[in-house]
Amino acid sequence: MRYWLVKSEPDAFSWDQQVANGVEPWTGVRNHTAKLNLKAMKQGDLAFFYHSNVGKEIVGVVEVAREAYPDPTAEKGDWVSVDMKAVSPVPKPVSLTTIKAEPALAGIPLIRQSRLSVMELSPEHWKLISRMGGWNR
Repeated sequence: MRYWLVKSEPDAFSWDQQVANGVEPWTGVRNHTAKLNLKAMKQGDLAFFYHSNVGKEIVGVVEVAREAYPDPTAEKGDWVSVDMKAVSPVPKPVSLTTIKAEPALAGIPLIRQSRLSVMELSPEHWKLISRMGGWNR
């Protein structure tokens, strides 16, 4: 199993919408690095759901329900999407400020590549952030 962090602007698509929809296509990614990350996702992988721009915090956990397929919102190109299934909210949202304050997280892509919308996390970073948010599975 691999671990990820996916970002969405809550005014475009929020955690509450993900929960209400259950399974939702993760569409609209137009960055090549993020696209490669989507292609690397496997069914059952877990991802933190991060509210970007407004809130700037991890608010939930989603699971890859369907692996990469052509993004239906793309007019041209080889863009892909995956389907994400809501797993659970994070009991204590983990803010970007809190993440930046933790030295063990200094190297994660959320800090190094702040504009990247889909990124992989190491198992160690996943465990640490899970503890910070009070999420256990």
